[in-house]
Amino acid sequence: MANKHGDFIWYELLTDNTDLAQLFYGNVLDWEFNDSGQAEMDYTIITAKASADIGGMLQITPEMKAGGAQPIWLGYLAADDVDACIERIITAGGTEIMPATDIPDVGRIAMVSDPQGALFYIMRGLSDEASLAFAADYPRDGHCAWNELMSSNPAGARSFYGKEFGWIKDGEMDMGPMGTYEFLRHDYMIGAIMPSPDAMPRPMWNYYFRVADIDIAVEKVKAGGGTILTGPDPIPGNEYTIQGLDPQGAVFSLVGQRKAGA
Repeated sequence: MANKHGDFIWYELLTDNTDLAQLFYGNVLDWEFNDSGQAEMDYTIITAKASADIGGMLQITPEMKAGGAQPIWLGYLAADDVDACIERIITAGGTEIMPATDIPDVGRIAMVSDPQGALFYIMRGLSDEASLAFAADYPRDGHCAWNELMSSNPAGARSFYGKEFGWIKDGEMDMGPMGTYEFLRHDYMIGAIMPSPDAMPRPMWNYYFRVADIDIAVEKVKAGGGTILTGPDPIPGNEYTIQGLDPQGAVFSLVGQRKAGA
């Protein structure tokens, strides 16, 4: 595994209709899709066009739905040792959601939650190539550009991820009534932690995927049956963000410049 412990290496959409999800995200983010070749599951690989694989789509089965699964985006964190990582996460107050499982020719994965209940995967990959799913070095359209944790206990979450994955706080921004936005670094800036809104059912990770033009993306979201929840909102660097719901109900976010409407 080329990535270090605590790197974001993959993004996965759990959805109840992968065909419709492909139509939606393919148009909004210019992604391409291919079958994973895993006979045991309906899994689709997401590729940022003319770039690299950045994630996958997993069809929610009736059994998963009966267990409470709903459409959601989940991130994967690199783990040096998945089983040992699970033990430490549980000791720290987190929860094992899906036991460690070996995926042929891919690696060993497990789904867990942090002590506040935000879900994520940990993974020991078999590839000796570094993941480009998160664009850590320079902006790439179609790749994840920011990882944002909305937590009911930001201080507790920061301590948890810091101790297990080595993340450190690197500055903060006062958001007024919304609380403090704390930036996270793992050799490079990876995202932030913020207080979760009172109306949010549970803490969650929110992932921002980069688009070439935020205004064009907004129109594509609306035309494809998605819903804009917030934005476009300006952020430093002459960029804008939106948060939305895809047609199946998964929360997603986009970031990009305003070109057409500049």
